[in-house]
Amino acid sequence: MKTKIVVFLSSLFFLVTLVAFNNACFAQEQFFKGKQIRIVVGLSTGGGYDRAQRLIAKHIGKYIPGNPDVFVQNMAGAGSVTAANYVWGVAKPDGLTLLAPHNNVYLSQLSGQKEVQFDLPRFQWIGSLENDDMLLFARADAPFKSMSEIVRTKAVPKCGSTGIGSSDYVVSKILNETIGAKIEHIVGYPGSSEIALALERGEVQCMGLTISTYFSREPFLTWQKTKFTRFLAQSGHKRQERLADAPTIYELMDEFKTSATKRRVAEAMLLGGEWARSLMAPPATPADRVATLRAAFDKAVKDPDLLAEAKKLRIDVVPARGEQLQTMVKEVMVQPPEVVEQIKKLFVQ
Repeated sequence: MKTKIVVFLSSLFFLVTLVAFNNACFAQEQFFKGKQIRIVVGLSTGGGYDRAQRLIAKHIGKYIPGNPDVFVQNMAGAGSVTAANYVWGVAKPDGLTLLAPHNNVYLSQLSGQKEVQFDLPRFQWIGSLENDDMLLFARADAPFKSMSEIVRTKAVPKCGSTGIGSSDYVVSKILNETIGAKIEHIVGYPGSSEIALALERGEVQCMGLTISTYFSREPFLTWQKTKFTRFLAQSGHKRQERLADAPTIYELMDEFKTSATKRRVAEAMLLGGEWARSLMAPPATPADRVATLRAAFDKAVKDPDLLAEAKKLRIDVVPARGEQLQTMVKEVMVQPPEVVEQIKKLFVQ
């Protein structure tokens, strides 16, 4: 008799759970059906961030109940701070507007920039497409051949930048702090495409990118073939095979005997590579819609069509789940006071 009761209760629990699940799915389908989801990319069109989010936009909709249309809107400015402020304070937290900022936007907040109106850990993180390191490079005809030469000869290169938080800004600030490499930033470019044009015209001598972007699109692929550029430094712990001649920041810190405190500052400033090409929703987005979007993202990044297209675009898909990123960003934003203070000094313009 007891066995029959247990079986009955188990069956009843399963049935109730199934009904609740079906009701939840139906509610999500009813909400998203016929709607449009907008991904606000914090950089200009054509760059690595833009291309990655357009790839996601093309495939994620079929995994969201109701199959909404998904499109990208570019909102460049201040290293993605403009876009983050918009999604934080203007966009409705209904699951229909998502943010795709530069992965280093956390440094704008950590450094106490007055323009920042958001609190990054309070965004609802949906997922990220890549885990990526950064690269600093220069025209091959620039009057310096290496970071060591820049330091020892006191050369001051001009680097193009979208602003605080951009790859070149972060890498060069770290190099300035850890080994004494002085770099002048020409800020205000909307994105990497515009900086690349400035480099070709000779307006600037150097620029920075995430490594995957450099090896995935033009004009950088042609620059590689024509030896138009020279690699100066990379941010990973180990040299990538395709950047065998460029020292890592860690190697340079060893060479110039960087102090332990400055090393900690450098490490804190390099954490953004853990969540390249992230996607997030406003803080007050309903939990059920966040869960729906996270589940859709997790499925989309495994979609054979997305992976095949990513391969053609030379996008390295190394995804991270939203729950994982939510925990990570909370930890990253809690740094020792002396590290935060030093980062603030580095980011004063």
